[in-house]
This record gives sequence, structure tokens and C-alpha cells, in this order.
Amino acid sequence: MIDTGLALSPGLAAIRAQFTVPAGFPPEVLAAAAVAAKRAPTEHVDRAGAPFVTLDPASSTDLDQAFAIERSGADLLLHYAIADVAWFVDDGGAIDIEAWKRGTTLYLPDGKAGLYPPVLAEGAASLLPDGPRPAVVFVVRVAPDGAVALDGVERAVIRSRAKLAYDSVQDGDLPADFAELSRRITDAETRRGASRVDPPQQEVEPTGDGRFRLAFAPRLESEDRNAALSLATNLAVAAALEAHHTGLFRVMAGPDDRAVLRLRQIAAGLGLDWPAAVSLTAFEPTLNGADPAQAAFMIALRRAGSGASYVPYRAGVTPWHAAMAATYAHATAPLRRLADRYVVQAALAVANGKTVPDVVAQAFETLPLVMARADAIGGRIDRVVVDLAEAVMLHGREGEVFAATIVDADDRGAHIQLRDLAVLASVKTAGRPGDAVSVRLVAAEVEARTLSFAVAD
Repeated sequence: MIDTGLALSPGLAAIRAQFTVPAGFPPEVLAAAAVAAKRAPTEHVDRAGAPFVTLDPASSTDLDQAFAIERSGADLLLHYAIADVAWFVDDGGAIDIEAWKRGTTLYLPDGKAGLYPPVLAEGAASLLPDGPRPAVVFVVRVAPDGAVALDGVERAVIRSRAKLAYDSVQDGDLPADFAELSRRITDAETRRGASRVDPPQQEVEPTGDGRFRLAFAPRLESEDRNAALSLATNLAVAAALEAHHTGLFRVMAGPDDRAVLRLRQIAAGLGLDWPAAVSLTAFEPTLNGADPAQAAFMIALRRAGSGASYVPYRAGVTPWHAAMAATYAHATAPLRRLADRYVVQAALAVANGKTVPDVVAQAFETLPLVMARADAIGGRIDRVVVDLAEAVMLHGREGEVFAATIVDADDRGAHIQLRDLAVLASVKTAGRPGDAVSVRLVAAEVEARTLSFAVAD
């Protein structure tokens, strides 16, 4: 669906005002960033000759990661370069103070509110292919069975050979073992019972002419393979930090027995074959988001989760991420997440036999609340942007009848997915998950960002 009347822009401006999304940076932060951007790397070894490349959405300019892959006997060595944000940001300085206020980069269809000023995030610190950049390079050893280990961490100057894009990359553009490394990581996930699911996401994207489009964005194979590299690094970093009794970890509880029973009912309603003897973790890897019924179940599964959070290391407590079926940390996106900057610094220290700096250890205690607040704001903005887009796209179509599928239901009604449009909504009905239902659009309130449906006669 396309915003033909250019009505989305005023609504986006209202969302920015409602959530106090920063329009820029204070003058003192911009001034400090301009000075920091000129800081020459002096603690970095020269790795500019290594064949690093980046792989991101085509429009991205804040590039956190670059990678190169080589063989080491039967193992693969992933050289994963991460933007060395800490090199440019002084603890307690103007840039640092502002970053702690923000926590994360906020993304809206008409532009982002960055965690760091563009001169750093999209310039000196970004791993763009227009010159050498300082980075922290993780060397992750990936065994044939997908087991990962952190072989080393160093500060290095790298030079990206190419800025590759998910939607246009060719196999020949990538390191020879890119697909093999991804396969090993994915197979290891399956064996340990990981339950990551990536249903098609509602996305509001610019069309390039001042308008916006609302659609379900499918996951590309290149995107999934690239995510495996980040996953391998984060798992290896988490293991190293836990072994040294320090760190900040990403944790998440899995669905409880009651939630699993409900998911079985939803699967049955959607006509999915989920044998009674097969666990949820074994069933999840078989799901295909391209199939409407399976995509609907993936959405219900995402809703059944308890959500992820951050916790610092605690003696005697194993930090566990149920979806990863492993101890897990965030280290690979420091340009976009505040916590990653500190995890990278801790990993750099422990891998080189040094003590984790006090400022990093102290940050691990306070970051969970900061990141929880930032994640909550980002999630709410994502949701209301989609709500706005749905209302804009359907405004003027009141009275029309739409075919839909019930994704989930409870005593308050049903959550439905329109079959021909990228719209998720609610309706009062006694139907069950998987049921087909015809609904009439009663109202599409753009200012309130709401849709009202009723079951059609």
C-alpha cells in the first residue's frame, strides 16, 4: 500500500514530537565530535591489506561491521571488524553524556535520530570503503560443527574493499566460505535447540518521491547469512566474558507450558502439522515465513515471548537467552547501541590479559535500565509508525470488506491479518486461530492512528 496523498509526513512529525525524538545534536556535542573525528589511530595494528567487505541495507551509511574469512585446517576463521567507537568517544565527555541520554539510534521512515553525530556514525567511525578506519577486530574460530571460540581481539586499522547490499549482492562478491560459515552456525543453532524466528515484518519505507509504502518485508537469504556472522561473534564474546566473570549479557525466557499449549492450539487452527511428540524448539526451524499460515504462526510465536533484556555478570548465575539456547551478548553494533561499546571494550581487555576498566565494569551495572528505556521507546515508535501507516493507507476505504485470517484469539476478541494488505488489527469475534473471516472497515482515524473493524454480515 502506498501513501498516495502524502498524508504520512505530518503524522510522522507528530510522532517525533510525542516521543521527543531528537532533531539533531547540541552544539557542544557536534563540536566535540568534529574534533574527535580527526583523532588518528595510534594503538592499532595495520590490517589494511586484509580483504574486508561490509554487507548491509543499500541505504545504510552507519556501518558497524566488516568481515573477512579464511581457512585454518578444517576450521574457518572469521575476522569480524567492529567500529571502534570508544576510540572517538571520551568517557564523561559531551558525546558520551549525550549517548547515555539516547541509548540507541531511533529509526523512522523519514530519517533516523542517531546515537552519535553523523560526522562519527556515518563518517570517521563508520567502516565505509572510502579509506582506512580504526576498528576492533574479533577473530572467531568456527569449527566444522559450528562451535565458536574467540581466538583473539585487537585494535586495527582496516580498509573495506566493498560496500555490499542485501538486495543486490552476488555470491562472487563475498568471501569464498561465507555461505559455509553461515551454514555451520545455523546447523549448530538447530542442534542446540535455538528458537530464533524472523516472521515477515510490517515496514514503512520511503518510495523516493516523498511518499511511503507499507508492506511485509521478507527476510533475504543474504540477510540471514550475514546475521550468522554477528551471532557467531556475539556467542564467542559472551563465552569469553562469562569465563572471566564479567560482562553484560542479553537474556530472554522462553514461552512457559501454558503459552506452548496455546501455540499448539493456534498451530492446529492454522492447519499446521505439529506432531505431539515434537517440541516447540524442534518445530520452529521448520517454519517458512513465505507461507501465510506459517507466517501467522510466527507472529503468534513472537507475541508469546517474554521479551529480551540486559543483565550484568553475577557469580553463580548463568545468563541465558532461550531463543539462542546459549549465553549471548551484544557486541556487534556499537554505532547503534550504547551497550555494545562497553562490551567491545571488555572483550578487548580480557582477550589481551588486561583488567576490564573500572568505567566499563561500572557501566555494566547501570546499562540495563538505560537500554530497557531506550528499547521500550524504540519499540513504541515502531508500533505507532505502523499504526499511523495503516490508518493513512485505509483512510477513505471505510465500508469496504476485507478477507482476513485470525492469527490469535482470546476472550477479548481476535487478532487478524488482512490477506491482501500488510495490516494487522483486532476485531470482536468468537473465531479461532486459523479461521478465515470477512471484516468490514468501520473507521480509519489518521490522527488517532487507529483502525476499527467489525465482522461482515
